[in-house]
Amino acid sequence: MSMNETPSGERLHIGIFGRRNAGKSSLINAITGQDLAIVSEVKGTTTDPVKKAMELLPLGPVVLIDTPGLDDEGGLGQKRMEKGLQMLRQTDVLLLVIAADTMVGDLEQDLLAEAKKRGLPYLIVLNKTDLLADPAQIDEKAGEISQALAVDPAKVCPVSTDPAQGIGELKERLAKLQPKEAERPLIRDLLEEGDLVVLVVPIDSAAPKGRLILPQQQVIRDSLEAGAIPVVVRDTELSQALAALGKKPRLVVTDSQAFGTVEKIVPKDIPLTSFSILMARYKGDLTVQIAGAQAIEDLKDGDTVLISEGCTHHRQCDDIGTVKMPRWIREYTGKDLHFAFTSGTEFPKDLSPYALVVHCGGCTLPLQEMRYRISYGDSQKVAITNYGVMIAYIHGILPRVTETFADKKR
Repeated sequence: MSMNETPSGERLHIGIFGRRNAGKSSLINAITGQDLAIVSEVKGTTTDPVKKAMELLPLGPVVLIDTPGLDDEGGLGQKRMEKGLQMLRQTDVLLLVIAADTMVGDLEQDLLAEAKKRGLPYLIVLNKTDLLADPAQIDEKAGEISQALAVDPAKVCPVSTDPAQGIGELKERLAKLQPKEAERPLIRDLLEEGDLVVLVVPIDSAAPKGRLILPQQQVIRDSLEAGAIPVVVRDTELSQALAALGKKPRLVVTDSQAFGTVEKIVPKDIPLTSFSILMARYKGDLTVQIAGAQAIEDLKDGDTVLISEGCTHHRQCDDIGTVKMPRWIREYTGKDLHFAFTSGTEFPKDLSPYALVVHCGGCTLPLQEMRYRISYGDSQKVAITNYGVMIAYIHGILPRVTETFADKKR
């Protein structure tokens, strides 16, 4: 990820759903002004969810999600539908596309009910209005849809992609639906203008050569947004850096894997936390994940712990997810435990086989996806925690590294 690009997990995710041949792909092309999606009169052209990251005025950086038809048929079609509906977990704003020459049915009603249940902002796109003879027929069809779906008529947005009509208004209305939490702070609400914040970035075999990892980039940028002064240093030079500073730092943020070293160096009167713990607060519910770490005390011989990561990457010989975390948990508990691993978009529907879920910070995941995973654990009574929170708990420093969030936990 270039430091000049908005990460996928920070973009507004617009999920586009509807029946086959509702014109979803054509709509994407019309919204973007580019031929990004394959368009065909053959039903089922889009067979898998397709994500397209781009800058879209007046919204800014977005990810458009093109999904298979809700009415796909057969065994394979059912799997495609299920895969498409999984994209609801990553959707910030939903567009339900209904062609002007079709009727509203259970598929649309069920999807909209699920969107409302999740609290997703949405618009109903009445597409292919060029098939209707005059504006009166368009208004009549829009009224039928709003009545059938029991939604405010203002939620129905008539458009045509050939010729293009109503696309500009649709984009303007989309911009107004952008969730307020898109501006949520990562670290800047903990800092004031002129504060020093020391960022400890170990450089070892696991560090990506020639770049910083995504949470480090994001914390630097958010610190600058606060008018604070970020000082970036390796753990090996931390003592020297603290001694050289002209004033006490407001906060020290470290890679969680260096907690054991850094905690001994940073004086007790300087608040300390980690990039991973900042991400736990930013992308989920820190209070839930602090409570989840305590479930390590209840692990028994034979229990299975799920280690889940939001991204996929080349595994190092001492990889944190598949090697270090299992080793630390086994050493702390002294139990004969089993470990399972998932990465990327994979996350089990059934968490009952697991006694505990330990998740990465989720920096590459959309907010909705990370919140879904946390709520999924809660609904199935399976504790879920975060890499940094768990490492701090094992080191016995969890109260210290979370005290700075005392009145700001989410």
